[in-house]
Amino acid sequence: MPIRQMKESSEQHLVIKTHIQNSMNPAQKAPKTAQNGKGPPPSPPTQEQQQQPHHNAKTHNQTSPPTKNRGRRRGRGGRKSDQGDVCLRPSSRHCTVAIKPESANLAGALVARTPNGSVENGANLCEMDVGFPTSSKSLSFAPRPGFGQVGTRCIVKANHFFAELPDKDLNQYDVTITPEVASRTVNRAIMAELVRLYKESDLGMRLPAYDGRKSLYTAGELPFAWKEFNIKLVDEDDGINGPKREREYKVVIRFVARANLHHLGQFLAGKRADAPQEALQILDIVLRELATKRYCPIGRSFFSPDIRTPQRLGDGLESWCGFYQSIRPTQMGLSLNIDMASAAFIEPLPVIEFVGQLLGKDVLSRPLSDSDRIKIKKALRGVKVEVTHRGSVRRKYRVSGLTSQPTRELVFPVDENATMKSVVEYFQEMYGFTIQHSHLPCLQVGNQKKANYLPMEACKIVEGQRYTKRLNEKQITALLKVTCQRPRDRENDILQTVQHQAYDHDPYAKEFGVKVSEKLASVEARILPAPWLKYHETGKEKNCLPQVGQWNMMNKKMINGMTVSRWACINFSRSVQESVARGFCNELAQMCQVSGMEFNPEPVIPIYNARPEQVEKALKHVYHASMNKTKGKELELLLAILPDNNGSLYGTFNLAILMGGRNTVLLDAISCRIPLVSDIPTIIFGADVTHPENGEDSSPSIAAVVASQDWPEVTKYAGLVCAQAHRQELIQDLYKTWQDPVRGTVSGGMIRDLLVSFRKATGQKPLRIIFYRDGVSEGQFYQVLLFELDAIRKACASLEPNYQPPVTFIVVQKRHHTRLFANNHRDRSSTDKSGNILPVPPAYYAHLAAFRARFYMEPEMQENGTNGHSAKGTRASGESGVRPLPALKENVKRGFLICPGQEWGKKEKEKENAEKKKMLHAKFDSGDYRLKGLMGVVDARLDEKVGSQAMLIIGEEVC
Repeated sequence: MPIRQMKESSEQHLVIKTHIQNSMNPAQKAPKTAQNGKGPPPSPPTQEQQQQPHHNAKTHNQTSPPTKNRGRRRGRGGRKSDQGDVCLRPSSRHCTVAIKPESANLAGALVARTPNGSVENGANLCEMDVGFPTSSKSLSFAPRPGFGQVGTRCIVKANHFFAELPDKDLNQYDVTITPEVASRTVNRAIMAELVRLYKESDLGMRLPAYDGRKSLYTAGELPFAWKEFNIKLVDEDDGINGPKREREYKVVIRFVARANLHHLGQFLAGKRADAPQEALQILDIVLRELATKRYCPIGRSFFSPDIRTPQRLGDGLESWCGFYQSIRPTQMGLSLNIDMASAAFIEPLPVIEFVGQLLGKDVLSRPLSDSDRIKIKKALRGVKVEVTHRGSVRRKYRVSGLTSQPTRELVFPVDENATMKSVVEYFQEMYGFTIQHSHLPCLQVGNQKKANYLPMEACKIVEGQRYTKRLNEKQITALLKVTCQRPRDRENDILQTVQHQAYDHDPYAKEFGVKVSEKLASVEARILPAPWLKYHETGKEKNCLPQVGQWNMMNKKMINGMTVSRWACINFSRSVQESVARGFCNELAQMCQVSGMEFNPEPVIPIYNARPEQVEKALKHVYHASMNKTKGKELELLLAILPDNNGSLYGTFNLAILMGGRNTVLLDAISCRIPLVSDIPTIIFGADVTHPENGEDSSPSIAAVVASQDWPEVTKYAGLVCAQAHRQELIQDLYKTWQDPVRGTVSGGMIRDLLVSFRKATGQKPLRIIFYRDGVSEGQFYQVLLFELDAIRKACASLEPNYQPPVTFIVVQKRHHTRLFANNHRDRSSTDKSGNILPVPPAYYAHLAAFRARFYMEPEMQENGTNGHSAKGTRASGESGVRPLPALKENVKRGFLICPGQEWGKKEKEKENAEKKKMLHAKFDSGDYRLKGLMGVVDARLDEKVGSQAMLIIGEEVC
């Protein structure tokens, strides 16, 4: 870890550092005095020293130590905000967190427990604010308790390549470039020129690695503590002939800190629990340096059209192949994780040809409609183009918009007398370039104050621009065809990538002493026995043992089949004939009946055919017709047949099936044989947050929490979703309080509500909580753990004094890049039909709930690139725009309706309940939504009006 000083303070608070176990250590000693360029160098020069005469490179080698080693770093090389110091109030209990690796010890999950299996005592938690949480005196990851013993032992290969830890000192330097540059590409070009000019002199033969922003890393020290360089950069895009533009930059390099590789070695040996992220980050940047120069870097991946021939995706897009690369600490040592990757890029076409792909070839011979112009503007805004009408001069510009007039109507002043000249004339006279398609608009480049016009046919899209917007259905299908690979083919591609990268010849890897193996890591794994499944006693097969992770419903009946007596069907697909739709509905009814459901074979009304653009009209017709036929009884099920290319129509329907039945349960569950679940009443939570797409700057994030509602089966889940601040990862509504005019301070939130629901459904309060959390990156582990575990504690304490069941907090990471392959692809007993290794959660249901809730957002058709149907009315600034989910059916409400107003363990009196209902109705009817945190208080009428929270019942394969 880089050596830093901690500022002392007289305040009584706890400082949690990245190095958690030593978080209470006093301030570190000042660095030793620098001697002959050795040891930590001094602070940058004073203003008087900077004004002294100097040459092209200014240097200062002071011998006195700095008065304060601030370690100022920004950009990628700096400390992330969630890894910084967090001031918290101390507590008397100690909490431990365990990393539980999965899949052969390489992909991990974060687990938090208190030492005795319980969380902190929450006797006084009710009095605390809901703001930033309290903390234990020390927070550390508990060591792994042991290794698996159950199942069949086997060996698998992983796409990890072991690396040797270097024995050199790693030093970090701060880089300041003036004038400031926003582009990492330009920054890298400046530093590459600096290294070319000064490597053998001022840099002391060091070959530094650069992160493209503010940090420079070296193996060993540079000969100076602080130095200034003047670098001239030539614009190579100005062409071969004639003068080229030249810009001068001032670059200041200043020593910051030294990375502690001993800390990393101890972590890899299992002697420390916290990973030294900064040392890992330096090694990661070192091994990415050469690939950054060769390929197009995007995140942790690299792409190039040379790796594999790009494949067209349609509408001017193409797929590029690439590879993901990241240095990872594992229980087997340091390793380089390599995986194959694919992404959509804008095809480097002439703009006129790109527009032809987007709108059709006839666009070159017809005038553009307003919708055509909007489509072009959305597709090209922000795209970088280069001019093609100036010979060798290939100036690059970024498209800011599109002219509202065709090119032939555009004129502009050419002198102080406001003499006007048309764009067509200007290009003909100035460049001898004849504009052929003058009926098309021009591209606008530059800013709004000084926008330039460029004819489409004079521009070409610059290569290497990733497409970040949403792909349409055809593009997704085309991309999946490219990315879908058999495991053996993927393994071969990964090995070829490692061989092509030739890390043993990488000059940066050599400089820093990093050696990477070219062999896949072999790891021990275990194939766990499949669980027995229990079905209904009246079926031919009462129990089932899945084979290779698969089973079906043949000869089986659902253990809890529900009744569907009132249903209807709408056919939105013109290609599906009425007879085909009728046949499908008949077969569906028969299959449901055979599987153990009571399913009325006849719909309430005949199948209704409708156009895809008339969804609202069709739903209203079916609703009113059904209500008339059933004399006011609502439908229990509505089937919708969608066209193949349904676009946004899919999002119009909430696909959560709310019938409340269960296909099957685990035999071990009803036999009370599931460890840490069956012995005492246990509730299992799953939580996730989904964020808006790139480019959507105002849409809220959607948080979802689901929780098991039966025990010991643990197969039914109730879920809550809520909107929160844009791209906020911490779930804000896990626990909260608000003021009620009748009851005063009221406690609520998703955790509390689901605990109450569990008690109502099972008749028991949970004595153990298992909390699965999805969607958390490694840099957010501590932040999410502290905030959300604290919310769980407060929710429990608010229900009953001293109610603090033990909590296991597990972070599940699905989006890792660890891939496992069979040790021997010819051994068919160790793989499935596709060649994958043999297989076997609530977090997934939370992901589905959050994903489906996003369809209740109301995107409006605007020119800023957002998609979706137009919404009626407008929303005030800051409103989330989340529509309430549909009201729950009565058969679901009986078991799972949440009543957060009730006391924990006691029923409310009828009179008090009636008063609350009356008050709530008055609040909602008057438009006062301050009580929107209360979920469905014993009244379906409120379910239709709740705005920012809604409830879902999601069961395992429910029907």
